[in-house]
Amino acid sequence: MQPIQTIDEFFIRSGAEVTIYHMGRRVTACARDTLASFEQGQIAWPEPWQGQARIAAVFRLGDMPEPAIWFLALPLDEQGLLSPAQRDGFLNRLIETLGKNVAKVGQNVKDVDHLMKDNPLAFTPSVTFQAMLNAYATLERGLPASQHFEPVDAYLSGQLAIDWQALGLQGIADYTVRLDDTQAEALTSRLATLPTSVVHSLCYCLEHQPLPEPVVLALRETGEQAASRGDMETLCACIRAVGSTSQSAVGDWYSSLLEDTHACGPDVLAAIAGRGWLLLEDAYRLPLFLTRLAEDERTNFAAVVRDIALVPRLRLPVMMALRDAPADSAVQRRLAVMTQAASR
Repeated sequence: MQPIQTIDEFFIRSGAEVTIYHMGRRVTACARDTLASFEQGQIAWPEPWQGQARIAAVFRLGDMPEPAIWFLALPLDEQGLLSPAQRDGFLNRLIETLGKNVAKVGQNVKDVDHLMKDNPLAFTPSVTFQAMLNAYATLERGLPASQHFEPVDAYLSGQLAIDWQALGLQGIADYTVRLDDTQAEALTSRLATLPTSVVHSLCYCLEHQPLPEPVVLALRETGEQAASRGDMETLCACIRAVGSTSQSAVGDWYSSLLEDTHACGPDVLAAIAGRGWLLLEDAYRLPLFLTRLAEDERTNFAAVVRDIALVPRLRLPVMMALRDAPADSAVQRRLAVMTQAASR
């Protein structure tokens, strides 16, 4: 039998029921074909984060009573392709621990869990990312939401006046992935009245999925009201919340933020780059974003440029925008500094 050469092949050979999720820039489903092609060096990772392909593999082997979860951060090279050394080391350890008969892995659940201990590929997602993964996985399996869902739904719809501090983050995540038109309408009218802490938690869950336009517009209004009070944290949370929504309403808001030099500080730029990168695939916004990034001396221009250039769909547009920047521009000055640093 041929040796196992990829993580995807391990799951195929073991007969596992597995679902893969992106866990880098956002929590969202990842096609098995994407992982397979990436591991074979055929494609760059579509949603890189901090130079890594971060995934969650939710799987069940054999007689496992509950699915196991592996959180893996696969290192990328400068082209966004897999750097395979650590992955190969993990596979070697996998075979050594579980034996060559991977079809019987389900009989050794403790061994499966043990593989994540002292594993250089393993990472621990933020609590919000974990809550969103649980919400998506539960919905995917057709299981009911957590016990925290109903109080959150009742509170956000205005049906129940309860202490907001009693709301569970898992309930907010469950509410987000199950958001229907009726709930979206209620949320739109209620958003401006919510406590700041609830708005933040809600935004950090909403950022993982596309939103209806009324919710987008309500988030923009909430963010702009917060900015007028000097509350930049809430503004950035709202900017992040709409980042997975490829609508003109979001593009228009991002454009207006980038056009306003007073509104466009390092935190706003980081929110757009980290969660709203889809909206940077635009011939007007991307050069403007790079200009604002270069003009603000508080930003790490080189790090942000490298980060967004790893996103395959942004790589060429970023390179072209940098190339076409005027000779005396802030972008060219920052590029000169990058070049000097690289040549030392």
